Amino acid sequence: MTEGSFQSRDSHDGDEEIWLRRARAGSVPRHVAFIMDGNGRWAQKRGLPRTEGHRAGVESLRAVIPALVNLGVPFATFYAFSTENWKRPAEEVRFLFDLLVQYSKEDRRELMERGVKLRAIGQVDELPRAVRAAIWELERETSSGRNLTVNVALNYGSRQEILRAVKEIARSFVGGEIDLEKLSEAQFAAYLYTAGQPDPDLIIRTSGEMRLSNFLLWQGAYSELYFTEVLWPEFRPIHLYKAVVDYAGRRRRFGGIEA
Repeated sequence: MTEGSFQSRDSHDGDEEIWLRRARAGSVPRHVAFIMDGNGRWAQKRGLPRTEGHRAGVESLRAVIPALVNLGVPFATFYAFSTENWKRPAEEVRFLFDLLVQYSKEDRRELMERGVKLRAIGQVDELPRAVRAAIWELERETSSGRNLTVNVALNYGSRQEILRAVKEIARSFVGGEIDLEKLSEAQFAAYLYTAGQPDPDLIIRTSGEMRLSNFLLWQGAYSELYFTEVLWPEFRPIHLYKAVVDYAGRRRRFGGIEA
């Protein structure tokens, strides 16, 4: 099995098939978002540098993407690098960007074959030139994907996204393009990075932490939240399927009264 393969390295195959069938039998979310947490702790537990945790985290990404396709989930968002992550050691940040460039080259063909369309959301223009070039090329090469749209949140912060939207709306108002008195939530959402996509039905956070960390705050207003103790480098399709089964068992009321 090559390092660049999307296949899971775990021996859960039998159980995975059972949980996949259960997940498919219920309500499959249209949009699943992931806060990929725990890479550093995974490495620390093994006496490895944090960078090795990030490398292992890529393997989880390679395993989860085809699982989403198998489920029939049309949209997914992965929180890869936040606006706050610049505070990390420069060496770790450089490694993350190098890993991203490597992934974009190694996995491009398989993404295309699986019908996966990749989009970067966030302040991408502020990333290093090599990273921007790799991302834009990957977006171009996968633009015809129809099975799954994957948003990779890079240099992303939800408060920044909302503030950016407000500024763009203000410019549109000054230009006479919109009437603020008639501005609706749907029109506001059209100024967000995820314009044209459904809000996430399910947000999964790994590693046991229970917060959104400035991720999809507008879009996640009525998302179901799923927290797991599993560290991201250990997260595999079976964990996704279990989360979807849990999601399907919930009653979503969107602020209404339970029947």
